[in-house]
Amino acid sequence: MPDPISLEARKAQLTERRLELTARMNFVDQELSNPGSPDWEENATEHEEDETLSALGQSAQAEIRMIDAAFARLAQDEYGFCTICGAEISAARLDLLPATPFCKRCAQ
Repeated sequence: MPDPISLEARKAQLTERRLELTARMNFVDQELSNPGSPDWEENATEHEEDETLSALGQSAQAEIRMIDAAFARLAQDEYGFCTICGAEISAARLDLLPATPFCKRCAQ
């Protein structure tokens, strides 16, 4: 089982990332809810950016769901183990993808 001290560090890392993503989603929501410019050309340009903003918001939502699932695994003492094969996920992989539910082999 992963070291409890590293689990606390992982929890802090996941919490910080979740806060960043929530802030991103709030920014996207604010930008998308802003009324467009009354000038047709400016409004068209602004709406071109809406698709990108929407994709950023959806990406943030998906990552938040992964983080919430990681918190659930932490609560069940299953964090750090692959949800497919049960093998321990390497620390290097968790450093890069702290919310990952899969070991390197199963993720491929």
